Amino acid sequence: MEFPGTLRYTKDHEWIKIEGDTATVGVTDFAQHELGDIVFVDINTVGKPLNANDIFGTVEAVKTVSDLYLPVSGTVIEVNADLEANPESVNSDPYGKGWMVKMTVDNPADVDALLDAAAYKALIGE
Repeated sequence: MEFPGTLRYTKDHEWIKIEGDTATVGVTDFAQHELGDIVFVDINTVGKPLNANDIFGTVEAVKTVSDLYLPVSGTVIEVNADLEANPESVNSDPYGKGWMVKMTVDNPADVDALLDAAAYKALIGE
């Protein structure tokens, strides 16, 4: 499994990447592996201010539906439109084509409190 060192991670298995004043969020390689084949991604929180750990959507796999949690407080500004036709890209490329949302971040320093790659690997027993 892959865990890029440039990302931060949550205990709920989301990742976040800060780029300027926006951030990209998705689920980790571990999460997509645990979920299995992803068949649908439902995110309807664009434009809504949310707090850290609020649910911003759900991901449906063949055997389960799982909530998606925002890593830090902010506002979802974009959903990956490609996931509607190709939800399986979350499985094949969770850190690239399988990203889920872009968001503004209320306090960029909050990202520093999230897990780095080494701490996330320890969390999942890698």
